[in-house]
Amino acid sequence: MRTEGDLIKINEWLTPLSWLYGMAVRLRNWLFDVGIKRSKTFSLPVISVGNITVGGSGKTPHVEYLIRLLHDKMKIAVLSRGYKRKSSGYVLATEETTMPEIGDEPFQMAHKYPQIYMAVDRNRCHGIERLTDGHTAPGVKAIVLDDAYQHRYVKPGLNILLTDYNRLITRDKMLPAGRLREPAKGKDRADIIVVSKCPTDISEEERKQITAELAPSHTQQLYFSTFTYGRIQPLFTQGAERELSDIRADEHIVLVTGIASPQPLIERLKQQTAHITPLTFADHHDFTAADMSRIADTFLGLRSEKKLIVTTEKDAARLAGHPLMDERIKPFIYVVPVMVKFIEKEELFNLNIINYVRNEYVRQDSRNSSLLKG
Repeated sequence: MRTEGDLIKINEWLTPLSWLYGMAVRLRNWLFDVGIKRSKTFSLPVISVGNITVGGSGKTPHVEYLIRLLHDKMKIAVLSRGYKRKSSGYVLATEETTMPEIGDEPFQMAHKYPQIYMAVDRNRCHGIERLTDGHTAPGVKAIVLDDAYQHRYVKPGLNILLTDYNRLITRDKMLPAGRLREPAKGKDRADIIVVSKCPTDISEEERKQITAELAPSHTQQLYFSTFTYGRIQPLFTQGAERELSDIRADEHIVLVTGIASPQPLIERLKQQTAHITPLTFADHHDFTAADMSRIADTFLGLRSEKKLIVTTEKDAARLAGHPLMDERIKPFIYVVPVMVKFIEKEELFNLNIINYVRNEYVRQDSRNSSLLKG
């Protein structure tokens, strides 16, 4: 069952502009394909996770999946552009780094996984060069690029493309009529394609239909993933965590989201209670004084005594240090972690990621040995 299918809106009257935009993008890609514009390769494993559409396809949860898969095996770095950050250039996160300096999602990952290097740089080549200069990020063994599928100045060793189940790239159109940032043919650069945000009960028949529609080549791998939600955690207090399944039918929830696609989370919470008040903001939204008042007034105005505020980790990064947060609502704010689960073939996906990284090391060691012998 599609929960967001109605969001697929094509502005047909803008199609002529899409043709012009598409011509420019095709020209740019052709310049890279024939070598007039150069893509740079790097000596250590580089994994790119991205999409070719405007809006969320679940990039950060998939990057976090890779972090959990790899961080206990090697020292890794995540490099993002740091969307809507207040700084510029290259920034390597430290314990003192604030959310405005690196952006909400990098801030989220830096605090959630302190054992990794978290860096931001709009120029990904420069960012990788800084991370691999031998002293900026000592011991780094692999780099995960967050949202770099179209940053073709870097040629990753493993390219992962995400396409939202609710808006497959094959059913979309180029900007501005649709939400594609480049033609769907751009999927051909991917080594792995992941259909993200699938319903947990997606049938084998539907997976076959989508596979036929996306038509991956014989060298590409196709996977399907869904979101799962962890225990909700108090944002400001030291209270106990709660399973979503423990939320009772008589509890009232104010759901605060500034993400691209809040509907899957709304649907999950509806399984627990019908008393949900969504406060939905734009993706990466900067909460204003009016927004903070609205959140507090909405919560305090609920008549039920059994009530709480639920928000995402991404939104929590922007809410936690907000100077206008109402003290009265702090004890009632909970954060829900969003995690990725693969529908079948999860072990195969994990094995392919690990094998890629290991094979890169073997290749590097062989090359270094040859250089030494020479």
